[in-house]
Amino acid sequence: MITTTPDLSAPVLTLDGPSGVGKGTTALLLAEHLAWQVLDSGAIYRLLAYAAKAQHIRLDDEAALAALIPKLSVRFVPLFDQHTVAVYWAGEDISAQVRSRNTGEWASQVAVWPQVRHALLAWQRQFQQQPGLIADGRDMGTMVFPCAKVKIFLTAQPEERAKRRYKQLKEKGIDANMPAILQELNLRDARDQNRQVAPLLPAEDALVIDTSNLSVSDVVSVILAHKKNKRI
Repeated sequence: MITTTPDLSAPVLTLDGPSGVGKGTTALLLAEHLAWQVLDSGAIYRLLAYAAKAQHIRLDDEAALAALIPKLSVRFVPLFDQHTVAVYWAGEDISAQVRSRNTGEWASQVAVWPQVRHALLAWQRQFQQQPGLIADGRDMGTMVFPCAKVKIFLTAQPEERAKRRYKQLKEKGIDANMPAILQELNLRDARDQNRQVAPLLPAEDALVIDTSNLSVSDVVSVILAHKKNKRI
C-alpha cells in the first residue's frame, strides 16, 4: 500500500461510468497524451476481492475486508502500449487473475461495504500527484475527488457494452456467452446504482458522454476539448 502525501495542487480529471463504456482505455490514452498519473480504482477493488478470496475472507465480512486493506502490498504499472494497467501483488504479476470475470463480480460485492470504501478513500487520494491525475472509476467525481475541475461520466447502451465485453473475452481466448454477459452487466449496474454508499451516478458538474456510437479516439478528443474549455 502506498503511503505518500497527495499534492492537492495537482489537477485531477475524473472519469466515471459503468463497465464496458471504455473508461480504462480512455483513461490511459488521456494519461499518455498529457503525461499525467493514472488511477485505475477498479483494479484496487478487484485486488482487494482477489486477496480476500486467496486468504479465505468472506466477501460479506465487512470488518475483515477493511482490516485487510492496510496489509496489501501492491504496485500498479501503466502499460500504455497495451491500454491496461498491470497489477503486482507481493511482487507477482496477477493482472490476468484480477481482470477475470469472477474477480470483477467479487469486486462489485466488496464495493458495497461502507467500511471498505472509507478505508480505500485515503489510499486512492494519494494518487493525486504532479503533473496531474486521470482518475478512472465509479465514484471519482462524486466521492474521491469532488473538487476536481474536470469531471467526465461515460455511458453506453447495455447491449453495446455487452458486445464490447464479449469481444474482449473472445480476443483473449475466453469462452463467452452474450446473454450471460448482458445479464451480469445489468445485475452489476443495479447493485452499483443502488448501494447506500457512493452509488454510481454522474457528479452534478460532470460532462456526460454516450460512447455507444463513438470511437475511443473520438471520446478522447471530446474530453480534451472540454478540458481546454475549463482552462486546466
